Amino acid sequence: MSLSIRNQLPGTVTAVMPGEAMATVRVRLAGGQDLTAAITREAAEDLGLTPGTVVRALVKSTEVALATAPVEGLSIRNRLPGTITGITAGDAMASVRITVEGGELTAAITKDAADDLRLSPGTPVVALIKSTEVSLAVA
Repeated sequence: MSLSIRNQLPGTVTAVMPGEAMATVRVRLAGGQDLTAAITREAAEDLGLTPGTVVRALVKSTEVALATAPVEGLSIRNRLPGTITGITAGDAMASVRITVEGGELTAAITKDAADDLRLSPGTPVVALIKSTEVSLAVA
């Protein structure tokens, strides 16, 4: 199946913490970083997620925020350091490609934000992704 979601990071489930309605799933990405996905408990069960399950973490580019320095005091669980490899900017929006350990991410942010942060190829950034915005797929 082909998807329009650009951000598809391979990884392996390391832990599943089921709650009453939701579950948090910890995934070790191919680059060694940990990513947390908050999905429904039913989805975790339907996918048969257990430690060792090979998955793809899916994130829409509109759900990736960028910071130019480490951020403290923030509830966003997923913070992936990387380096900008390219920017395509229009009148209103910019598409920013970021290389992270083991893969690549794309962030769709406003052109004003890209300008304010002075983003350019080679700029180190931290990609911020809320755990509720991470979907998981199994093969």
